[in-house]
Parts: sequence; structure tokens; C-alpha cells
Amino acid sequence: MGKIDYKKTLKAFYGPSAKKVVEVDLPTMNFLMIDGKGNPGTSEEFAQAVEVLYPVCYTLKFMVKKGKAGIDYGVLPLEGLWWADDMSDFVSGNKDRWKWTLMIMQPDLVSREMVEQAIVQVREKKNPPGLSKLRFESFHEGRSAQTLHIGSFDEEGPTIIRVHQFIEEAGYRLSGKHHEIYLNDPRKTAPERLKTVIRQPFS
Repeated sequence: MGKIDYKKTLKAFYGPSAKKVVEVDLPTMNFLMIDGKGNPGTSEEFAQAVEVLYPVCYTLKFMVKKGKAGIDYGVLPLEGLWWADDMSDFVSGNKDRWKWTLMIMQPDLVSREMVEQAIVQVREKKNPPGLSKLRFESFHEGRSAQTLHIGSFDEEGPTIIRVHQFIEEAGYRLSGKHHEIYLNDPRKTAPERLKTVIRQPFS
């Protein structure tokens, strides 16, 4: 049985340094996704989205491991796309008006048919609220700038500004949605030790 560590094979995308902002060109990848809105710290919808994503991801992981491929892999980290209808709400931190897409990347070993089977299995076992909102979708982000933020989510501001300045100084403009990748679990990690990839597409 083989084992794949996608965080290592895709290190350029999931393992940036905190010391500098770098440009990456993201290929098309497949994700499990759920859309929602509201404050991530208090929104029941946000908590339900997390409670849907992980059971389906782990069901898929074990399906691949037990299948013909016989390959084991680590579930990829949680990611979030963030925006607001009025971006002044996003900049000012009016989190109740934030909109988001929570998502977890799926390797090429996972097919749409497998996702449908995994959803059925999770529904039969737990049937978590929000399961009907889950979708399997290809996502192409393209050229982006990113860096690693170490510390609490509330202190991301200067890091985000660094990323935006990198883009603007190179003569490009921001496009797409603010993107974060959560490399550790905030429920089990001290705020000052949190590691978050901060990514911004540009054109």
C-alpha cells in the first residue's frame, strides 16, 4: 500500500514561508465546497459546514484506501474563500456580513461518483445539518500571491497588506476572492501558534 502526503507534493501551494510573499500559479483542482455567510466565530452555519466537510473527506480517504488503488493519504487542510457584497464590511471587520466558501481539496484519486457514495454513507451514519449544501467542484485560481501568517486570525491585517502590496508593486491588480488555508486546528492550537496561508489571486 502506498501513502501520499499531498502537503509535501504540493508544498509550493500549501507550504509557503512566512518570510516573504511569493507568486504561484494554481492549476485546476477539485474541492468539496460549502457556501455560507456570517461571523465564523459565532455562526451556526459555519460550524455546520465544518461538521459536514470532514466526515465526507475521511469517508473518501478510506474508500480510496480500501479500493483498487490501495493508496492512503492525509486529508488536506480546511480552506476558505472570503468576501462581502460591500467590501467595506470586509475591510472594517463587520463579520456578520461576511460571505464564505469553506472547502477541502480532493486528490485526483477521488471521482464524482465516489463523492456521491460518500455523501450517502455520511447521511446514513450521521446526516449532519447542511449536508445537502455540499458540492464537488473544480476550481482554477491561477496566478496568485501568497505567504504564511503565524498568529491569531485577528492579527492577519499586516500580512494581508504585504500580499496586496506585492501584487500592486508588480503592476497587477487584485482579482478573485481572499483565500486562506488553515494548516492547524484552531480548536487545539494556541492563537499565537496558528499557521494560515494568506493567498490573493491577481491579474
